[in-house]
Amino acid sequence: MRTRLEWENETLKPSLKRAPERRTAFETPSGIPFEIIYGDQDANEYPGEYPFTRGVHPTMYRSRLWTMRQYAGYASAQESNQRYRYLLQQGQTGISVAFDLPTQLAMDADDPLAAGEVGKVGVSISTLDDARELFDQIPLDKISTSMTINAPAAILLALYIAVAKEQGVAEGKLRGTVQNDILKEYAARGLYVFPPRQSMRLVTDIFAYCTEHVPHWNTISISGYHIREAGSTAVQEVAFTLANAIAYVEAALSAGLDVDEFAGQLAFFFNAHNDFLEEIAKFRAARRLWAKLMRERFGAKDMRSCMLRFHAQTGGSTLTAQQPMNNVARVTIQALAAVLGGAQSLHTNSMDEALWLPTEESVRTALRTQQIIAHESGVAGTVDPLAGSYVVESLTDQIEQRAKTLIDEIDRMGGAVRSIESGWMQSQISDASYRYQREIESKDRVIVGLNEFKSESAGEANRKMTRFTVNQAVEQRQRERLAAWRAKRDGQKVSELCSRLEAAARGTENVMPCLITCVEAGMTVGEIGNVFRCVFGEYHPPTVI
Repeated sequence: MRTRLEWENETLKPSLKRAPERRTAFETPSGIPFEIIYGDQDANEYPGEYPFTRGVHPTMYRSRLWTMRQYAGYASAQESNQRYRYLLQQGQTGISVAFDLPTQLAMDADDPLAAGEVGKVGVSISTLDDARELFDQIPLDKISTSMTINAPAAILLALYIAVAKEQGVAEGKLRGTVQNDILKEYAARGLYVFPPRQSMRLVTDIFAYCTEHVPHWNTISISGYHIREAGSTAVQEVAFTLANAIAYVEAALSAGLDVDEFAGQLAFFFNAHNDFLEEIAKFRAARRLWAKLMRERFGAKDMRSCMLRFHAQTGGSTLTAQQPMNNVARVTIQALAAVLGGAQSLHTNSMDEALWLPTEESVRTALRTQQIIAHESGVAGTVDPLAGSYVVESLTDQIEQRAKTLIDEIDRMGGAVRSIESGWMQSQISDASYRYQREIESKDRVIVGLNEFKSESAGEANRKMTRFTVNQAVEQRQRERLAAWRAKRDGQKVSELCSRLEAAARGTENVMPCLITCVEAGMTVGEIGNVFRCVFGEYHPPTVI
């Protein structure tokens, strides 16, 4: 066991030399200096070291703040691009792209099933031209981009790589994340297209391609966020997320990849809810449990493979349409929990998101919430500020133990894919959601402004708020853009590539190189999606009662 002095000499001092300098006074307003870490001199856990309970980096936010990455996207690529550039001007440090439902389901804007949904809950992307416009004047070699896309993740990543090449940015310089977590779609979110096992092939193709060509890209963001939004408990969020992660690792190993080649590019995505202390403990427990799983189950030798690096988003399901100004307080509590829990990246919800898409004013307030925590609260001055708290340490231990018990149960079923195919994971989440709703209805759980401390004037106040709406003409404009795009491309070449992609999908070769060629030649998201539908089929979930 190393002493604190030995750790500082061997780990901390070299880390400080490599770390970018932050111009922040690491002391209280009274002039009391913050130490980098607090704890016993002979403590056996330090930040930046296995099992990473105290954080994945030795100095955490003292060296570099978390990435402030607001999730945004609506209507057309041009309008979304304007929002991204506005947020970057306001101090955002990364981009997070929200796609509309047709795009998330690998459909083009002119698909009959897309009617009424184009540009509604995210940006509509069908072609390389749309992708160009989305990232116009955004230097992809300097800004990291997160894309919340799952079933067609390989297609959108291909578009991103193609746009970067046009900007003169090599694949090896790209930084960001593609969510690419299809298992949670079957378990909680519902935006699946292809069956699980065929979808897993697309996931591992991304792993393999990025390992070789895009080494700084996070190939997956394994998401507990949507599991929690569907109604799970904090323990279930950790357990089911890590069970899904185990399935991805096993699939990659079965595809012939070495664990230490790809595991360092895995990232995670968690929710931040209102129970402040439990949420902080949840993040710490997830890090420790994942580190143990990677080393003990999969034999990872590179410690980067054992690091659970995560993005957090404040809880959308906790926002209320009643008295929406109260959501500012909720988001602040949740964001602070994520920071105290050691997040690498953070999105803060806007106060009006329970009512409509956020206005510029509300999204700016959400970003300012992060900036106030970063620069005014003082919590970034030391690593793992609540370490040693009796309640936080106890909760961390209990969440780890209970999550491990659930993972063991999933293992006995044959793994996460089997638990999803049988409907077991979905039923566990549904049961937890039902219990939570019953607590609200019985007032055993107080939600301010909803079931207690209600205001009769709340509806009138909401009507007076500035409302953001998507222009209804966006769907027709997107249809016209698609028609023009198809008219100017080389139809013969597209037809040949369609056959080539079908052969690749039916075979065993990695589909990513072919996808990049396809999008560069003008194939659309929906056309590529239809090739995969033809080869893989479509998924229909089991009925769970």
